[in-house]
Amino acid sequence: MYDTTLRDGSQREGISFSVSDKLKITQRLDVFGIDYIEGGWPGSNPKDIEYFRKVRQYELKHSKISAFGSTRRADVRVQDDLNIRELLATETEVVTIFGKSWDFHVTDAIGTTLTENLNMIRDSVGYLKSLGREVIYDAEHFFDGFHFNPEYAMETIRAAEEAGADIVVLCDTNGGLMPFTLQRVLRQVKTEIGVKLGIHTHDDAGMAVANSIVAAEMGIKQVQGTINGYGERCGNANLCTIIPNLQLKLNMVIIHPDQLEELTCLSRYVAELANLAPQEQQPYVGENAFTHKGGIHVDAVLKHAHTYEHIQPQLVGNNRRILVSELSGKSSVLYKARKKDLDLSKDTPQTKAVLDKVKELEYLGYQFETAEASFELLIWKAFKVHQPLFELLGVRTIVEKRGEYGDIISEATVKVRIGNQEFFTAGEGNGPVNALDQALRKALEQVYPEIKHFQLVDYKVRVLDGKDGTGAKVRVLIETLDERKKRSWGTVGVSSNIIEASWHALVESVEYGLLISNKIKMKELRKAVQQFRTEG
Repeated sequence: MYDTTLRDGSQREGISFSVSDKLKITQRLDVFGIDYIEGGWPGSNPKDIEYFRKVRQYELKHSKISAFGSTRRADVRVQDDLNIRELLATETEVVTIFGKSWDFHVTDAIGTTLTENLNMIRDSVGYLKSLGREVIYDAEHFFDGFHFNPEYAMETIRAAEEAGADIVVLCDTNGGLMPFTLQRVLRQVKTEIGVKLGIHTHDDAGMAVANSIVAAEMGIKQVQGTINGYGERCGNANLCTIIPNLQLKLNMVIIHPDQLEELTCLSRYVAELANLAPQEQQPYVGENAFTHKGGIHVDAVLKHAHTYEHIQPQLVGNNRRILVSELSGKSSVLYKARKKDLDLSKDTPQTKAVLDKVKELEYLGYQFETAEASFELLIWKAFKVHQPLFELLGVRTIVEKRGEYGDIISEATVKVRIGNQEFFTAGEGNGPVNALDQALRKALEQVYPEIKHFQLVDYKVRVLDGKDGTGAKVRVLIETLDERKKRSWGTVGVSSNIIEASWHALVESVEYGLLISNKIKMKELRKAVQQFRTEG
C-alpha cells in the first residue's frame, strides 16, 4: 500500500495541510501499517522541504517515506537538474519520479522529442539508483498513451525497467479507465515487462477503486491511493475502501486485523485535519455504512446481522446504527431502548405508543435520526415516568434595529417555575435564539449549576415546504456538548415559527442534559419504566 494523501490528496480543493498536519498523518499511517508514505514534492514549495527535514527525526516502525518529483528536464544533465537535486536533498530512502508515457504529452506539453523523453526516463532512474535510492517510477497517463500509441507507451516503461526501477506504476491520470480495458492492457504489459508493477488510478469515471482491485487481483504488487479518496477533481483511489476489500473479500493479507479495526478512526482523523466533514455514505468507514432505517431491515438485522450487513462493522472499527423514523418498526424502538438500558418488549403497549407517536411527529416534520435525546424523552413520556425539571411560564423575544446602519439587538426574557420558586431572567445575544439560550441558562443555573458545562455546538434550520415562503414550517436541530464528559446529544423542534421550534429543541436539550448528568435521576427513571412494565 502506497499512500499519497500528503501530496496527491492535498490537491483537492479546500485542503491545505500544515507541516504539523502532515507529520501527524504520517505517524498515524505508520501505526496503521501503510508501506509507503509519499510526503510531498520538495521541488514545488517550502512547506514540503520543511516536512522532509522534520520527518527525519521520527522513528517510523513500518512505513517508508518517499519524496516525489519528475524526471530531469529536457536537454539538462541529470546531475545538474534542480528537481533531481531537491529529491536527493530530502535524504529519503525512497524516491518516486514520474515521466511521460503519452506521445502527445511529450511533443505538445513538455515540447521535446520522443527519443529525448526516453533518455530523460533512463537518466533519472539510473542516476537515482546509482546513489542507492529505491526508485518507484510513475508512468503518467500510461493508459491514455497506450490507447493512442501502445508501442511508444511500452517503450517508456521498458526504459524505466532497463534503468533499474524497483517498481513501475501504471497511472490512469485522467481517471477515465474502465476495468475491462485495464485487464486487456495489463495482460500485455505483464508479458513484456518483468519488473514489479503498481497501479495509480483517479476517480473521474467512478472506477478508481474497481480498477485498483482488479489490478491487485491480476498480480499488481503496489496499489497507490489516498485516505478517503482525497485528490484533485473527482479524487484518487480510496484506500479506505480498497484495503478492506482486498483483505476481507479477496483474503489478501494487507495489514494486521487489529490495525484494520483502526480504519474508521484513521479516516475521520484525516478528515478532521483536512477540515472536511466525513463522508457519511463512504463504504466501510462512513457513518451510514452500517445504518438501518427501514422497519423490515431493522427487525432482520437484530435477529441476524448478516441479513443486511456484508461484514461485521467492528472489523473496520465502525458501529451499527439503528435509526428511528416513520419507516421504522417496533424493532427500531426496542433497539434504541436497549442502548439506553430500558428493557422493553414488542408486547409492551408503550412500545407501540412510542412508534405511533414517532410516525405522527414525523408526519408533522420532526426527525429523530440525529435527535436521539428527543427520542429518549419521548420514551419516558410514553411510560408516564417523565417529570419536567422546570415549567415555562412565559417567554418573550425582541429584535430591534436602530437606523439604517445600526446594529441589530436581540433580547429575550424567560419566566420559569422550578419547584415552588419562580425565576424571571433576561438575556442578550447575537440573535433571538442565542438570547433565549442565555436567558434560560441564567434562570436554571440558580438551581442546576451543572448547566454551565453545556455548550450549544451546532444549530441547523431546515425549511420543510419552501412553497409556503416566509410562513413555511421549519425544523430546528440542536446539538449540545457536555464539556466535562465530552458527551453530546441532539434534539429537535418543529413549528411554522422559527423561535418556537428553536425553543422546543433548546428546552429538550437542556432538560436531557440535566437528566443524564444526574445518575440518581436516571436510575429512578429506568426503575420506574421497569415497574410500569411489571405492574401495567
